Amino acid sequence: MAVEAGEKVPAFCLPDQDGTEICTKEMLGSHYVLYFYPKDNSSGCTAEARDFSEMMDYFSTLGVHIIGISPDSQKIHKRFIEKNGLRIRLLSDSSHDVADAFGSWVMKKMYGKEYMGIDRSTFIIGPDGIILAVWRGVKVKGHVVKVRSSLERMLLPLH
Repeated sequence: MAVEAGEKVPAFCLPDQDGTEICTKEMLGSHYVLYFYPKDNSSGCTAEARDFSEMMDYFSTLGVHIIGISPDSQKIHKRFIEKNGLRIRLLSDSSHDVADAFGSWVMKKMYGKEYMGIDRSTFIIGPDGIILAVWRGVKVKGHVVKVRSSLERMLLPLH
C-alpha cells in the first residue's frame, strides 16, 4: 500500500553509513526529504545523490535534512559517499521493509523478466511527521530542482 501526501510517515529506524540508527521519531520537529533509490554507484543514483549534495547548503538554510534510502549496506554507502564527495545521509534498508511501507518496493520488468525492486521516489515530510509531497517513478534529470521549488513554496514567505 503506497503512502500519499497528507498521511503520517511510516515509523522506522535504519542505520546510516556510519552505523548510527536514524529513526523517524528523532526527525520530528524538522522538515526532511526522504528519497528511495535503487543502487549506489549506478549512473542515475550517483547523479541524484550528487544533485542533492550540491544543494545541501541551500537546503540547510531552509532547515531541511536530506536522507537517501537504498537496499545497499552501510559499508557500500560509506564508500559511495567518500568516492563522490556526497554531503547527504544514506540509510541501509537491506530488508526492503521501509521501502515496502512507503510503496517504493514494487514489481518491475526488464527484458520481459519480472523482479522486485525500488521505485525511485521522493517524499517531503513536515515537522509533525505528515507527508507533504510525493513523487513516484522519478526521472533524475531536474528532479532535485522540483523538490527545491516545492520546499520553497512550502517554507518561504510570499514576497
